[in-house]
Amino acid sequence: MLERDVEAYLVAAVKAKGGKAWKWTSPGHSGVADRIVLLPGGAVWMIEVKTDQGKLSPLQAQFRREVQALGANYMCLYGRKDVDLWLRSV
Repeated sequence: MLERDVEAYLVAAVKAKGGKAWKWTSPGHSGVADRIVLLPGGAVWMIEVKTDQGKLSPLQAQFRREVQALGANYMCLYGRKDVDLWLRSV
């Protein structure tokens, strides 16, 4: 399964839960998460999507550290199984 397929699955699953999963790019700042996810109740998450065998780049790992240091919600999801597990936990 390609990363774009996992990302499309995330978008559909979040929508089914009543949320939004907006694609995010930040010109001039490489490594940002793929999606900003807003869930009912006000939870906001920065979500990076990878295949089952995917790996964060050094810039993506730095972005994760920065976001988590600020106390924001960040998750890297590896494949559809992780998407399902994460959505059940939030």
